[in-house]
Amino acid sequence: MRKIALATMTVAATAALLLSGCSQRADTGGGTEEGGGFAADSLIGVALPDATSENWKIAIDQFDTALTEAGFESTVVGAAATNTVADQQAQIESMITSGAKVIVIGAKDAKQLGTQLQAAADEGITIIAYDRLLEGSENVGYYVAFDNFKVGELQGQALLDGLAEKFPDKTAYNVELFSGDPGDPNAGVFFDGAMSILQPKIDDGTLTVVSGQTSVEQTATTDWAAENAQTRMDTLLIDYAGLELDGVLAPNDNLARAVLQSVADDGRGGIVVTGQDSETASIPLIMSGEQYMTIYKDTRKLIAQTVSMIEALAAGETPETTAEENNESIDVPTYYLDPVVVTAKNAKEAYADNEELLALTN
Repeated sequence: MRKIALATMTVAATAALLLSGCSQRADTGGGTEEGGGFAADSLIGVALPDATSENWKIAIDQFDTALTEAGFESTVVGAAATNTVADQQAQIESMITSGAKVIVIGAKDAKQLGTQLQAAADEGITIIAYDRLLEGSENVGYYVAFDNFKVGELQGQALLDGLAEKFPDKTAYNVELFSGDPGDPNAGVFFDGAMSILQPKIDDGTLTVVSGQTSVEQTATTDWAAENAQTRMDTLLIDYAGLELDGVLAPNDNLARAVLQSVADDGRGGIVVTGQDSETASIPLIMSGEQYMTIYKDTRKLIAQTVSMIEALAAGETPETTAEENNESIDVPTYYLDPVVVTAKNAKEAYADNEELLALTN
């Protein structure tokens, strides 16, 4: 329970700052004091999804430290979301009832919080979408994330590069495709980015998806759960009797490891598998060649950018943004950070400023 409270405090603090800043825009609701800015002791709410990847755990642990070092004080209400949408809805409602000025949300399901976002707007609370875009609501002030379409592009290109590198004598390859949880808007963006690279190669015969499953709906992995990915891979391999499997597009490291386990259980190996998140369990696999690549999305940088936005909002200034992202209702001012593709060849360079990850490359 203490860890949950700390996680909430950390994320909440960030949220408050971010959200109050969003209210600088005339159409995003309140959260700031007249004339701009907000009080350092305002009530702040932060709601994050269940920790399906290490990056969420890192965010929970590091938000409070970053905000404290920036000089912010906050009162926190709520806790990091558990495993259901209803939990997160209730947590956000509690933050609203308790008088939060700002709420930062990493959504469990981006399409099922409309009622809560409207209730927040009715109370003059500003909302900031963190890492995942909140969809179908005009009550979103800002969005801060890594460029998720680019993540998918990097994964798609890495799959092609890995296949050419691993199988230099081949000109055509058998592959399978995986995507993430349908409730996570990033899952479709990752997949679309990857398919922008892979679809032309499917069309010209360079890649064959033996299962024929090439849509985001067909390839989805409920809850980003490793067991669901492994079960699906087990089923797909039934059709590979007498066929070689050369590669798999896996959207994150957790699912990549599940795919690799399934392939190993089937007596296969040496395939090219993509990933994302630079999880500690996957980096040794990348260095050994079992997993071809991952994506490094440095959560520390995402938190630092969030704090920077919060500082601007607290000062009554408009935070820097790099794009606008349509959420099916409005164009949300967005700050995108650049992801980094990591293979065994560049891992030491990519992780040079992260001692924990760098140590795993040895």
